[in-house]
Amino acid sequence: MKFKLEHKDSESKARACAIETDHGVIQTPIFMPVGTAATVKGVDQLILKKEINPDIILANNYHLYLRPGPEIISKAGGIHKFMNWDSPILTDSGGYQVYSLSANRKIKEEGVKFKSHIDGSYHFFTPERAINIQKSIGADIIMAFDECTPYPCEYNYAKKSMHMTHRWLIRCINEFNKSDPVHGYSQTLFPIVQGSVYKDLRLQSAEFISETNAFGNAIGGLSVGEPAEEMYAMTEVVCNVLPEEKPRYLMGVGTPINLLENIALGVDMFDCVMPTRNARNGMLFTAHGRINIKNKKWENDFSPLDSDNYSYVDTYYSKAYLRHLFTVKESLGRQIATIHNLAFYLWLVREARNQILKGTFIAWKKLMVRQMDNKL
Repeated sequence: MKFKLEHKDSESKARACAIETDHGVIQTPIFMPVGTAATVKGVDQLILKKEINPDIILANNYHLYLRPGPEIISKAGGIHKFMNWDSPILTDSGGYQVYSLSANRKIKEEGVKFKSHIDGSYHFFTPERAINIQKSIGADIIMAFDECTPYPCEYNYAKKSMHMTHRWLIRCINEFNKSDPVHGYSQTLFPIVQGSVYKDLRLQSAEFISETNAFGNAIGGLSVGEPAEEMYAMTEVVCNVLPEEKPRYLMGVGTPINLLENIALGVDMFDCVMPTRNARNGMLFTAHGRINIKNKKWENDFSPLDSDNYSYVDTYYSKAYLRHLFTVKESLGRQIATIHNLAFYLWLVREARNQILKGTFIAWKKLMVRQMDNKL
């Protein structure tokens, strides 16, 4: 893989970069649609490619391990062939799912014992096993196994957890380097900065992660309930330490406003379930604010879904029609809303890139933040 820093904004730390993988080039800033179980929920791959065309999508090690299992995906020739997706894919290691299963898991130095949310069966992930499963699944970018701490989190617990994450990282790196990629194309490993909302811990973690000299680096343990201001403060601390010549990935973030604010702090890559999950509940994101399409005010509004036309659904369907689909609980409504939200998110990061390249990012960001904060 190759990384190129193409342009830096003069008024902020925003940057336009390119990541070259064997499955294509990722132009940043980029938002990665979440395809947890080898599918972006509610959108088939043909529509995803034609209408949204993300440079990269995300899948999840924990969920794919449970179903269908890494053996089946490997037999198919890797996740790209299994789901018929020829662009880059990133897999999360399962660390976040371990966090979300707090009532059904036990963490110790060797790894994590957890109970499946599907059938209650017990499983054990070590850093080594998490790496080998991801290599077998075959994503272009795989993540180190870490512990994602909750919010709020006591300082001593955050410190203990951070050091364990660092020890796990060394084990991940050693295991990753033991063998070649399984499916004949290159893979790379991203370590993850932890430390909760404590500046000194975030600094320590960012310095430790930087010293591993990985191809790219991730920031984890944010967007877990902390105020946005604390997220931004920790992101700024970390981005000031992480090497400029490597991509930076802020995990699990976030709202459209979160994306723009963190781009200004130097983040290149994002993922979040928000555009798809909120779409299934009738929430649409637009450049002018948020729309709850289930509200009665849209019942007689026959105007296009969105005049900005991020994808075909925005001019093909009206607000009144989409509201009707949600009212009668028709699955097509959830699909239309999902396509719209994902197309908007991808438009937003691509326009951010354009503004960075033109040198007008900060003025544009301020305008967009004001507009997108509206409830329509």
